[in-house]
Amino acid sequence: MGGACSRKRDPQTNEEIAHGGVSRKYSKSGSSKWLGTSFNRASVDNKDGNTICPSLMELCIIKISEEINEYGTFSMLPRDISQQIFNELVYSQRLTEAYLEAFYDCALQDMNLGEYPGVDDTWMDVISSQGLSLLGADISGSDVTDSGLLHIKDCKNVEALNLNFCDRISDVGLGSISGLSNLTTLSLKRNNSITANGMSVFSGLVNLLNLDLERCTGIHGGLVHLKGLKKLEALNVNCCNCITDADMKPISDLTNLKELQISCSKVTDQGVTFLKGLHKLGLLNMERCPITAACLDSLSDAALLNLNVSRSNLTDDGCEKFSKLKSLKVLNLGFNVITDAVLAHLKALVNLESLNLDSCIIRDDGLVHLAGLNRLKCLELSDTGVGTNGLRHISGLMNLESLNLSFTLVTDGGLTYLAKLSSLRSLNLDVRQITDAGLAALTSLTNLAHLDLFCAKITDNGTTYLRNLKNLRTLEICGGGLTDAGVKNIKDLQSLTLLNLSQNSHLSDKSLELISELTNLVSLNVSSSRITNAGLQHLINLKNLKSLSLESTKVTANDIKKLHESHLPNLVSFRPE
Repeated sequence: MGGACSRKRDPQTNEEIAHGGVSRKYSKSGSSKWLGTSFNRASVDNKDGNTICPSLMELCIIKISEEINEYGTFSMLPRDISQQIFNELVYSQRLTEAYLEAFYDCALQDMNLGEYPGVDDTWMDVISSQGLSLLGADISGSDVTDSGLLHIKDCKNVEALNLNFCDRISDVGLGSISGLSNLTTLSLKRNNSITANGMSVFSGLVNLLNLDLERCTGIHGGLVHLKGLKKLEALNVNCCNCITDADMKPISDLTNLKELQISCSKVTDQGVTFLKGLHKLGLLNMERCPITAACLDSLSDAALLNLNVSRSNLTDDGCEKFSKLKSLKVLNLGFNVITDAVLAHLKALVNLESLNLDSCIIRDDGLVHLAGLNRLKCLELSDTGVGTNGLRHISGLMNLESLNLSFTLVTDGGLTYLAKLSSLRSLNLDVRQITDAGLAALTSLTNLAHLDLFCAKITDNGTTYLRNLKNLRTLEICGGGLTDAGVKNIKDLQSLTLLNLSQNSHLSDKSLELISELTNLVSLNVSSSRITNAGLQHLINLKNLKSLSLESTKVTANDIKKLHESHLPNLVSFRPE
């Protein structure tokens, strides 16, 4: 986020992350999970703000892991201790093929090596040696081939198997899992080698609850092999553009299905008719599908809680059918050609907790229909025609926790309507009309944890209004007029874990000195500023720092590497690189 000041996040990527999946920006060469494990195990604070001391067992595990080269085998240890040592080696990235041998026949239950570097067929012998004890294995993003997967066939008790991004596994390799009848979770994201014929092995996985085939582009016709999986509760074929209406027919037999994801497929209204008898269906993702509002008739009997029909070219025609989906809690209508007229049909959805209207043709008057949605927690209004007057209609939504007003017509005056939203924790004000005066209205929002002020015209004076927001965890003020004096007002926000001050060209090394007091920071961006190599000394105490961006400054990649090697060992991502 160091370059452009104005940006638009990809909602599809956000959705994948929100559902616990891996971002579509995944790369084998770098872990996309680092942010989820951003804090050191010993950095968890108690209510007094003090670091919790690790237990004696934890200290022993860490010590053994640091001296792993002195141990030949752990097979004589109790399983739970061996498991903890294995987990620590993976966490600390010390596990190698040679050290892996020490875990041969240790009866481990979980071997989570997803995205771990160097995993290939040679690792599979040790993994399979866990035998009947092995319950879960994750080798996502590895170079394991069909031959390597063959080892897993003797681990008959495996319940969860993640083979995401394993593009060297084909139909032949799938044959190795045909006998794993205890499998409840199987994930094969982004595998173009799997075909409809290979999917025949799924018919024997009678206990399967969750099946993920996202971005598997060769599975058209293969869903017929799922007809007998009566326990299946979640099926993900997102971004499989080979899926058509014909593939929906076998799904009609999966009466226990609770979650179905078919985004970016060729499914039309006709295909949706096959979902009519799935009364337990609670989540349906049809983003980018060529559907119309007519398909909602087929969903009226389902217990839908979460519906995504964004980017489906919906218009106002037929949208009155939304009013029948009374159980909905989450509705995504973003990037459709719908107007305020549709909002009139949403006021009956009193259970709604999240509503996405991103880039729809919504104006101020339409928001009056949302005034009665008192359970609403998340409202996305980015890139709409909503302005200052519209905010008065939602000023009574006291349960609202997240509000996105980026790229709207809201001005400083409109922010006064937000002052009473005491539950608000996340606010996006990526709006050029917002100035220091607007921030004055936010001082009462003491629960605010995330504040995005990209493109807003914030100066040093405006940052004085942030002092009351002690619970802020992420703060982005980019492209504004901040100087070191403005950063002085930020240095006391001790809860901050992410700070983005890019595009503030007057910031100097003095700002890094002030930022050095924010010891909880995990991510810091001060790109396009006057920062020099001399200022890096002020960052040595930020031991939790995982991401550092100093693009377009006088700092070089070599300078940051030296800082990483000498003082910030936890740094995972840095720019320039």
